[in-house]
Amino acid sequence: MIQNSFRQGIKDGIPIALGYLSVSFTFGMMASSQGIPLWAAGLISLTNLTSAGQFAALGIIASAGSMIEMALTQFVINLRYFLMSLSLSQKADEKMNLPQRAVVSFGITDEIFAVASSRYNGVGFQYMTALMILPILGWTAGTLLGGITSSILPSRVSDALGIMIYGMFLAIIIPPSKKSRPILWVCMIAAFLSCLLQWFSFIGQGFVIILCTLVAASLGAWLFPVKKEKAHD
Repeated sequence: MIQNSFRQGIKDGIPIALGYLSVSFTFGMMASSQGIPLWAAGLISLTNLTSAGQFAALGIIASAGSMIEMALTQFVINLRYFLMSLSLSQKADEKMNLPQRAVVSFGITDEIFAVASSRYNGVGFQYMTALMILPILGWTAGTLLGGITSSILPSRVSDALGIMIYGMFLAIIIPPSKKSRPILWVCMIAAFLSCLLQWFSFIGQGFVIILCTLVAASLGAWLFPVKKEKAHD
């Protein structure tokens, strides 16, 4: 059965939108503190829809990084979306044409992919469009609210609220790190390298992220290879 109900897509997108609202609120505050205009911060969220990529971009913008650094950083951080889109394309309705697939690919995030791929055996264009609408609006609205609030609240309160994003990232890595020692080691290696590279001021923030990602992932693949299951006759 292909899930292609617009109403069901809206319903499934509500919890994602609520989560995005709180996280993008922090992005709006941080963007405002970097001197980015409110309209520009809202446009970034509307056209990107990627938490890690956007927060990394703020660091690059603040350090006056190059366009090449920005492009490479976004490519490495968002590389996982290639795999998600490829996987989800196997469940897409065969009637979905190329322009429709392009529209759907814009809204593929971790949460949207998880809902669409885990709950249904197949998804149609109407369902995927509806699933994307509220999360996109929530992400953009949260950014705008964060930027507005940042200009109103005292700096101490704004700084305190600014740590929410770090809490979100910790909530992402701690549960799997408890269950898997390889994941724990990869996270520790990346954190150690990130702290170490901060001493080298000539390395841009974006290149620090790229180096940490590549080195930690490569060491993890080398030290903790996935064991192949033996085929049974």
